[in-house]
Amino acid sequence: MIEIKNVTKKYGDFVAVNNISFQVKDREIVGFLGPNGAGKTTTMNMITGFIEPTKGEIIINGNDISKKPKKAKREIGYMPENVPLYLDLTPREFVRYMAELKYVPRKERKKEVERVLEEIGLLEVQNKLIRNLSRGYKQRVSMAGAIVGNPDVLILDEPTVGLDPKQITEIRNLIKSLGKNHTVILSSHILSEVSQICEKVVIINKGKIVAIDTPQKLENATKDDNSVIVTVEDKDNNMKKIKENIKEVKEIEHIVDNEDGTKQYRVVAESDIDIRRKLFEELPKNNITIFELKKSETTLEDAFLRLIDKDVNIQEDNEKIKKEKKKKGKGGKK
Repeated sequence: MIEIKNVTKKYGDFVAVNNISFQVKDREIVGFLGPNGAGKTTTMNMITGFIEPTKGEIIINGNDISKKPKKAKREIGYMPENVPLYLDLTPREFVRYMAELKYVPRKERKKEVERVLEEIGLLEVQNKLIRNLSRGYKQRVSMAGAIVGNPDVLILDEPTVGLDPKQITEIRNLIKSLGKNHTVILSSHILSEVSQICEKVVIINKGKIVAIDTPQKLENATKDDNSVIVTVEDKDNNMKKIKENIKEVKEIEHIVDNEDGTKQYRVVAESDIDIRRKLFEELPKNNITIFELKKSETTLEDAFLRLIDKDVNIQEDNEKIKKEKKKKGKGGKK
């Protein structure tokens, strides 16, 4: 388990991370999201022990990383962003070197190197120079360095950045398989990836945590209304009457006229009603042919943007209040 307790990181007067707290349970895959400069990398560097927090505690499987750094760091495998590797080594040489750095016992080292090369899918390129490998294989080599020694916790910083769609799918599946035996924290700008891989999401903005929940709950919490998108052929323009015929419909919004002559509408209904069945019954009665009908869904990307925008507005309002108080305070002085 990873426990982050009231952690703050300051650089002079600048607060990079501001009093954040969260937990990651054993064998849980958690996505760490935030815009550039939000404090993601700073937080991940503190979790790995690369930098120390100004205040607060970071506990890895019961070990405070500031008080018992060696014990805590033995539990962690770290894959940094931008794949820093020794390009003149082969994957086998690199993994063996990482095994030495992590004090894997000499008797177990060869077996451990073989295990890692096989698990990460590097056997077919194990003797090629890393400089000659594709970006996808370089990502795998970096990940192999993280899992050597079988650490309980894996910290993956942008593990799929710069990859093509096929490579992203491969790395995504690899992370899922690693999550069966490891606790994983990963940061990513690809929100659809986080939604598919992670069981929980931590969203951070300007050094503060904005939200912590499952992707599904975050999506549901930021959903504006109960609506469906319907594409129809409506030669007689009868969609206008549907609101009168179905009392549960609150609003019908015309979205677009398609090139094939069909029209797309957004139908908003009462919050506790699934309006699709009634639309299927009512539209044909009004000479309206349904081509497509689907629930209007909020994605994790929608949720992320709305939560960040909401947080920015709150912070801007707080800044205005502070400025107004300062002005009043100065005005009251003689």
